[in-house]
This record gives sequence, C-alpha cells and structure tokens, in this order.
Amino acid sequence: MGIFDKFKSQARNKGKHRSDSAEQRMNERTGGKHEDQIDAGQQRVEGQLGMDRDRDRERPDQQ
Repeated sequence: MGIFDKFKSQARNKGKHRSDSAEQRMNERTGGKHEDQIDAGQQRVEGQLGMDRDRDRERPDQQ
C-alpha cells in the first residue's frame, strides 16, 4: 500500500466516522422519528462521495 493509498484510506475512515456521528445526532434530535429518511439521505451522500458501504464490504483490502 502506497503512502497516498494510506492517506485516502484515513480520509475515508474519518468521513465515515463523521457521517455516522451526524446521523446519530440527527436521530437523537428527532427522537428517532425520521430514522429511515436520515439513513437514506446518509447513504445517498456517501454514495455521491464514493463511500458506499456495500462497496467497502465487498473489498475489505481497501480499508
């Protein structure tokens, strides 16, 4: 793994962590009423940024 791959992996992990934190805060603020919509929005944004959860599960060597 090259140095740029390492930086890319670290950035992806930070992005996922922040995305998950934001989702959790939004669910807490709404009392979980809109959990499905928040999750769908999070997945859509992550997909647009290239952070698809399904794709990362298929290729664990990228993490």
